[in-house]
Amino acid sequence: MPRLSRARRLALCGALALAWLAPPATADECPATGQWYLDGGDPVSPDTLMAELAEREVVLLGEQHDRLAHHRWQLHTLAGLYAHRPRLVIGLEMLPREAQPALDAWVAGELDEAGFLEASQWHDAWGFDPALYFPILHFARMQRIPLLALNVDHALRRRLVDEGWDAVPDAQRFGITPPAAPPEAYRESLAEEYARHPGDDDNGLVRFIDAQLVWDRAMATALAEAGGDDTLVVGLIGQGHLTHGHGVPHQLDDLGLGDHSTLLPVTPDAACRPVEPGLADAYYLLGDESPHEPPATLRLGVLIGEHAEGVAIHGVGPDSVAAEAGLREGDVIVRAAGRPMSAPGDLTRLIQRMVTGTLLPLEVRRDGRVQELLARFPAPSP
Repeated sequence: MPRLSRARRLALCGALALAWLAPPATADECPATGQWYLDGGDPVSPDTLMAELAEREVVLLGEQHDRLAHHRWQLHTLAGLYAHRPRLVIGLEMLPREAQPALDAWVAGELDEAGFLEASQWHDAWGFDPALYFPILHFARMQRIPLLALNVDHALRRRLVDEGWDAVPDAQRFGITPPAAPPEAYRESLAEEYARHPGDDDNGLVRFIDAQLVWDRAMATALAEAGGDDTLVVGLIGQGHLTHGHGVPHQLDDLGLGDHSTLLPVTPDAACRPVEPGLADAYYLLGDESPHEPPATLRLGVLIGEHAEGVAIHGVGPDSVAAEAGLREGDVIVRAAGRPMSAPGDLTRLIQRMVTGTLLPLEVRRDGRVQELLARFPAPSP
């Protein structure tokens, strides 16, 4: 896949706005939706593409985590790949290594949905609605396709960033080796994103990039280890970790696994401009799925983790409710809506019950002092 030097904007949690750089097309030149295209814009039939992809060692399916259409596309693509190569493993960015027993029990039919969410600690590990993912999880269970936890938890990621790789024993980091240096374009895109966080310093930028590389390397390592024995490994991963061959694909190359392909779902813009070259090896052009998407889930816009005193804030999304409220990386939310916060899931479940146009009082420990902040979830535009 071509490696371009142009910096791209990478959003927290792996969501990326895909770029459209070419001049607007005429109506007659608009590519057809509901169609697969190779990098460069040539259409390809699904049977031809699936047969070719099924010969790979690893296939990476990108997503924007809150887009139902993306998860439907992933499910359909998984079914197509499975038809060509039944020896399949599905890797999930959503869960850390500690959740592997819960995934195994789910595939074995030993857990119902509620039991799986509890056993995997889904709400602590992942802030997105599990209903978006359950059709894929049910597909895996029905076909007895192994599910693989690709990620590491926030605590380990922070240790590797703060203490360094040599300070964390190999067994405690699941044998994950230090990441390869990122391509300069990837570093630039991360720096561009980080610059949107007012008040953060250069040391914070280094930590931000290092944390992203831990994430990329952990997922690449799990994918590489799951291969072999004529098994196709398919990773479901936020597209910010995949585009332009950066992130996970780059780390796979460094691990000696070069036989991989990246696929993305893409929605054309109003001007019908073609997809930026080099974005992925192939992409599926979605039609307008907005009428079929569920109402958007309210989001605070933070990366969260465990803390002895509450819920730690590991990152704040730009232009988010959290940013408007004044939350910062390093804050600890000790109470929300008057309720003590003892685990990330406490905050996630509370946010899921919020409605538009309401306020969420927060008590936040910062620099040894507790202060009150008010998160405002805006009302929908008229």
